[in-house]
Amino acid sequence: MFEHIDGGMNPEVVSQAAHSSAWALLTQGRANSDPSVTARLVEFTDHYGLEAIAEMWAEAPGVSLPGALWRIYALRDAVRQNPEAISHHYHLGQENAQVSRVVAGVADPPAADEVCRTIDAILTGAYTGEFDVALERFAAFCRVVALGQAVAADRADVAVEAVGAEAHQRAGEFVSTPGSTARGNHLTKAARRLITTAEELEAAASAWRHNQLD
Repeated sequence: MFEHIDGGMNPEVVSQAAHSSAWALLTQGRANSDPSVTARLVEFTDHYGLEAIAEMWAEAPGVSLPGALWRIYALRDAVRQNPEAISHHYHLGQENAQVSRVVAGVADPPAADEVCRTIDAILTGAYTGEFDVALERFAAFCRVVALGQAVAADRADVAVEAVGAEAHQRAGEFVSTPGSTARGNHLTKAARRLITTAEELEAAASAWRHNQLD
């Protein structure tokens, strides 16, 4: 439909379509009582790809219904794509994020399959339970993983310093390790993005409770 609009895609029309489709999906999904339908909604990106909803919702503001739905589906997809790494970072972060850990509800130990099950259970709850609670659980999950990524980034930096100090003792000069440094920087940036996502989901949950999430 968008491709046939004269002059290209009108941003206002795209925004309206994003909000309309998000409300249609959520309201119909929450009105449904068939578990198989709910399962298909949860597993939507497994069959159609993340791009299918990215076209509708990726540009929506974080504190909006399409923006919130985009973030929780993108998070589920990220977990499904790399469950081992996500579970590892969750494990690293959980001891220093007790409140978020309880809210997220991942069983201990947070193995890869357990993390995947929990994410699916939270998304299922968006359709069968309280939507704001689901958003807050996703936010808490983001906070624990982000803390774990920050811990991993610090460890990568320490490894760089240790290698550099050892090389200095042996050769009298500093020998850097670009791979470890790059990994530490990547993890730090990823952690910051997850914290931003958590904050947006928490704000969206608050807006939903006050009937202000559009």
